[in-house]
Amino acid sequence: MTVESLFPRLEALLPSVQKPIQYVGGELNSVSKDWDAASVRWALMYPDAYEVGLPNQGVQILYEVLNEREHLLAERTYSVWPDMEAVMREHQIPQFTLDSHRPVRAFDVFGLSFSTELGYTNMLTALDLAGIPLYAVDRTDADPIVLAGGHAAFNPEPIADFIDAAVLGDGEEIVLAISEVIREWKDEGSPGGRDEVLLRLAKSGGVYIPKFFSVDYLPDGRIQRVVPNRTGVPFRTAKHTVMDLDAWPYPKKPLVPLAETVHERFSVEIFRGCTRGCRFCQAGMITRPVRERSITTIGDMVENGLKKTGFEEVGLLSLSSADHSEIAEVAKGLGDRYEGGNVSLSLPSTRVDAFNITLANEFSRNGRRSGLTFAPEGGSDRMRKVINKMVSEEDLIRTVAAAYSHGWRQVKLYFMCGLPTETDEDVLAIADLAKRVIATGREVSGRNDVRCTVSIGGFVPKPHTPFQWASQLGVEETDARLAKLNAAIRSDKKYAKAIGFRYHDGKPGIIEGLLSRGDRRVGRIIEAVWRDGGRFDGWSEHFSYERWISSAEKALADEPVDLAWYTTREREYAEVLPWDHLDSGLDRDWLWEDWQDALEEDGAIEVEDCRWTPCFDCGVCPQMNTEIQIGPTGKKLLPLSVV
Repeated sequence: MTVESLFPRLEALLPSVQKPIQYVGGELNSVSKDWDAASVRWALMYPDAYEVGLPNQGVQILYEVLNEREHLLAERTYSVWPDMEAVMREHQIPQFTLDSHRPVRAFDVFGLSFSTELGYTNMLTALDLAGIPLYAVDRTDADPIVLAGGHAAFNPEPIADFIDAAVLGDGEEIVLAISEVIREWKDEGSPGGRDEVLLRLAKSGGVYIPKFFSVDYLPDGRIQRVVPNRTGVPFRTAKHTVMDLDAWPYPKKPLVPLAETVHERFSVEIFRGCTRGCRFCQAGMITRPVRERSITTIGDMVENGLKKTGFEEVGLLSLSSADHSEIAEVAKGLGDRYEGGNVSLSLPSTRVDAFNITLANEFSRNGRRSGLTFAPEGGSDRMRKVINKMVSEEDLIRTVAAAYSHGWRQVKLYFMCGLPTETDEDVLAIADLAKRVIATGREVSGRNDVRCTVSIGGFVPKPHTPFQWASQLGVEETDARLAKLNAAIRSDKKYAKAIGFRYHDGKPGIIEGLLSRGDRRVGRIIEAVWRDGGRFDGWSEHFSYERWISSAEKALADEPVDLAWYTTREREYAEVLPWDHLDSGLDRDWLWEDWQDALEEDGAIEVEDCRWTPCFDCGVCPQMNTEIQIGPTGKKLLPLSVV
């Protein structure tokens, strides 16, 4: 039965809201398919505003993978701003998709991609506007399957009551497998209703269905066990890993936004995974092993993307792009191909020890020489050993000296505050390092107009990392430490004006910590915050720490746990963690040993990158039947066909 577009009802209301263009749809390369011709229909959401959600690679890739199949249909939806939410509620317009303005509740699957936990309240807004019951147990066969993916899905327990399913890892293959299960079930006449199709997905071992698992708690509030409550459901759910990235060169037809977005460029993911072993980095841990795209596939994707979009900037993305085994050949080949034109190439944040001037020059051939960004993360050498970021102060100084001497004027440095074992001295070392960077820049360039921006983020312990057992630094301690650092930077008139200082206070980090390591009881807090008006918590102007604190106190009033229990408390080895039944491939004992190595009294023990050394037995490759895939492939970026 055809589902009608809501646009005729919506159009007249758009002049009454801010940025109405974000609700119109029809972007270049967007797709609107015949509803009746599809057997399975997906509504895909990045739970943030259009300007943040549209460039998201994950959603764009799945949107294209699904729509390439004749019998599948995928449309997109994003979070609506509060003014639009009010208009929709007043005129009873449900959450709609952008491509054909169809109501989200009419789809078979409502898939949400979470790269940050602070999008959870936006999910509740979308469910409520769509007319989908907030709680999974209240949904009927008329409601879509609500499915969570993205990095935050590696611990979906805080939203377990609100979602029907969660998928861990790469989505390209599993969305097609899920679609096939749903199609078969529908073709059979939907036997057993909603529970039956969810049970079929759960039994596959690759889709986590929270309601098929029971959680028991100990009197002190810790989890006693998490076990399946349905026959045939495996005890653990495994992540998905796409091994041949060359076989999935998406997006082939990238979306071109109608309104301004946070990234105005075409992005190509040049490899997936990271084995550097930074102990704080969830993205690096959960995406193992490293899988590189070949130089020829990268070249083809860049050329195709530029033709299909008209973008003039190409970002070569990965967790550490300069670590691609053929990055020099990629840079030279693309530099040759687009020299003298309008196309600029960019690498995001570059590791200090992977940077070189030749590479930087290749990426600035067409005259666009933006600032360079490095992420030492820790202020002192001691701290960098604790987090296994094997970059010395001398490495950094040598790198910035090369950059300033070759004409760069601006360097940005990223650090974290609140890391395990950190002291005030470790944080104050950031000021000394920044001053040394400026002094070096002035010396090698012979100029006084060099600048360095210091950007500080609060450390949040994440699941499936060696630091998943760590305590988090409290708000007051974080703010006090950052105030001392600011004073240290500003106190020296010789350098104060040359050093920019950006940081967030400790409040959002504590809430992110609550959501990242929370269990099912945290769902009550999320709901209370949302009912009290919580929206767009990832935006500083919308975030309310007081709202989260008061909601947590009320929601946990009858529990033996509180906000501090979830955040500033260190865990023991024997404690059952909320995500222990979700398998990222990493061996729990290996993670614990790495945590102990970080805490060594005589100095943290560093672990090499297993791309270039013998295996350290993290567990991923043998357990997931995967392997590290790196070049060189021996291929060249030919034909050059200079543009």
